[in-house]
Amino acid sequence: MPYDAPDLASLTAEDILRLGAGGGFPPVQDWDPQAASDSLMRIDAEGRWYHDGGPINRPAMVRAFSRLLRLEEDGRFALVVPYEKQWIAVEDAPFQAVEMRVEGSGEETSISFRLNTDDIVVAGPGHALRPGSDPDAPRLYLHVRHGLEARLTRAVYYELVELALATDPDHPGIWSGGSFFTVEPSA
Repeated sequence: MPYDAPDLASLTAEDILRLGAGGGFPPVQDWDPQAASDSLMRIDAEGRWYHDGGPINRPAMVRAFSRLLRLEEDGRFALVVPYEKQWIAVEDAPFQAVEMRVEGSGEETSISFRLNTDDIVVAGPGHALRPGSDPDAPRLYLHVRHGLEARLTRAVYYELVELALATDPDHPGIWSGGSFFTVEPSA
């Protein structure tokens, strides 16, 4: 059965809230497997997934693996099942925010993002936006779940920064979900 990605522009506000609630994820944070090995997988800086040097071209497979991803206390990433964890190399952020939708204005704004895994995340208190630390390579990151982040793609980054600059060119930032997020790189 083919997988149909959600079209963010056509979703209702209720659909976005339901999809953004993140249901259906396995409880990887609760599992404590003792066995560990190398998955031979990596996620490059553009969010592309590879196994044993070759790309994983099936979106449904990437989506399935992404639901098993966990950030360990030591900063490494692992695919986790109850009986084993497998290390996975991540060059930047494991996810990419590839589409954005803005509703409302001012402090009542809600900004939804579709990730390259087709998950929907609504920026707010539990899903903060943060700027990267390199002013020569400006980037924005969105907290997805349990320490995992998505980097905004260049197109989405520019769309968000344009919105922030239109609001306040001297201190660019945006509101979403009742929280204010700066888009200026941190020092």
